[in-house]
Amino acid sequence: MSNNRQRADTVFVGGKVFTATGPAPVDAAVAIGGGRILAVADEAAVRALADADTEVVDLAGGLLVPGFQDAHVHPAVAGVQMLGCDLSEERSIEGYLKVVAAYAEEHPEAAWIRGGGWSMDVFPGGTPTRAMLDAVVPDRPVMLTNRDGHGAWVNTRALERSGVDRTTPDPVDGRIERDADGTPAGTLQEGAMDLVARHAPIATPDEAHAGLLAAQEHLFSLGVTSWQDAMIGAFPGNPDNYGVYLRAAREGSLRARVVGALWWDRERGLEQIPELEERRRTGQVGRFNATSIKIMQDGIAENFTAGLLEPYLDGCGCATANSGLSFIEPELLTEAVSRLDRSGFQVHFHALGDRAVREVLDALAAARAANGANDNRHHLAHLQIVHPDDIGRFASLGAAANIQALWAAHEPQMDELTIPFLGPERAALQYPFGDLQRAGARLVAGSDWSVSSPNPLWGIHVAVNRAVPDEAPDPSGTFEPPAPFFPEQALTLSQALTAYTAGSAWVNHLDEVTGTVEAGKYADLVVLDRDPFARPSEEIAETRVLRTYLDGELVFAATD
Repeated sequence: MSNNRQRADTVFVGGKVFTATGPAPVDAAVAIGGGRILAVADEAAVRALADADTEVVDLAGGLLVPGFQDAHVHPAVAGVQMLGCDLSEERSIEGYLKVVAAYAEEHPEAAWIRGGGWSMDVFPGGTPTRAMLDAVVPDRPVMLTNRDGHGAWVNTRALERSGVDRTTPDPVDGRIERDADGTPAGTLQEGAMDLVARHAPIATPDEAHAGLLAAQEHLFSLGVTSWQDAMIGAFPGNPDNYGVYLRAAREGSLRARVVGALWWDRERGLEQIPELEERRRTGQVGRFNATSIKIMQDGIAENFTAGLLEPYLDGCGCATANSGLSFIEPELLTEAVSRLDRSGFQVHFHALGDRAVREVLDALAAARAANGANDNRHHLAHLQIVHPDDIGRFASLGAAANIQALWAAHEPQMDELTIPFLGPERAALQYPFGDLQRAGARLVAGSDWSVSSPNPLWGIHVAVNRAVPDEAPDPSGTFEPPAPFFPEQALTLSQALTAYTAGSAWVNHLDEVTGTVEAGKYADLVVLDRDPFARPSEEIAETRVLRTYLDGELVFAATD
């Protein structure tokens, strides 16, 4: 071998490659060395870069793809939940209570029982009661956040310990679910969670660090090599994960490439910007870069806090007086976004309802008018309801659509807790991925784990089929999915896979070095056990990750 050619550490042969630079896989082999992709070429050319020490990976008809990048995820939180009282694997009230009782028995030293992962659709009306928890843990306070992080289930002792009773008013950014006489029933929505959370212990620094590393290993097993943590800061019931990431980055245990979205405190105003700028300055260590700002503009539709242009309906289909919440007044939002944009921050928005989406797009339009175009790469996450008049504004403003595709399907939470309170016309506007794609919006993809599964292949399955995969968690245990959920909004497999690779790499400002399979880029690669392009779309979710590489180093290998 000539001295001017680098020897390959690993070559991949015997399958196809989805490069994310075109619409279909290509017949090619890939060589990697020194942490980079050396060549994407025919097998003979790639094998010419190998010697006796080169590992040869036979794809055996499978597919090689870029490492997945999750553009909206909460690994530090999810990992702590994994190691605590984790309800995410259960699908019934009885199952939840069994887990809580067992955890309390196994941890007699715990002053509080903390955890989460329950699903709203398991409970009548989406609201569990304190009496349920009292039956299994009457002697200690219990606080369990739901899987979407927008509500908490508490027992009587937790309410008493926190001084929350029938005289406690609802906070402006939340709601206490109540019995008929006004007594708190046991579910706290949005900002009301903090009424109890501020009295509960949070994870220690060591526990939070262990949670982050456990989450990283889980994400590697699913082929995720980079992500954007959508909530960096201190928030109810959780430690400030800024320090957790800095510790992992400094010691080298954070191996993934991570962008951190610094939390915008909605209880404060523009005075916090200098503090966020300082956090950005000190928060670029190793593979962690705290260069984004997370603004949560509204809540969620299931608890009627998503910001809507028209009011929610009641159980009889009549309009109510509630149109949801705007956590930040539009005038302040506009000024804040312009200031952040001028400072060079990327802004990562939670915008779920059509009013919230419009408020955010209006703020971005004002920022562009004030500051001109730039490369900050702002993005709106969730996008459950987007008014048709706003679809084209994403491309014109250069704002990316950050989709959580696993939610775009008929399932109990959608059919029982959402559609009846939106009405059929507005329900048809949900998760308009196809319209956004056709209008030229840049699509990026994330999971919002621990809200939902972090498995990119399940999200891609739903983006293409608009139906949940058979393997995906079904909270009721009995749900049979009906027809696809507004199938005209489906993406192609290529579009969905590109959103989860090249798209998310772009939003993370990593597109020059990751996101595609091209010579010179980092060897962040995933080996799939099959080529989903060659199989029916209904089988996408059956695809498994066999190997995950980061900088050419194997960080996950399936054992069966």
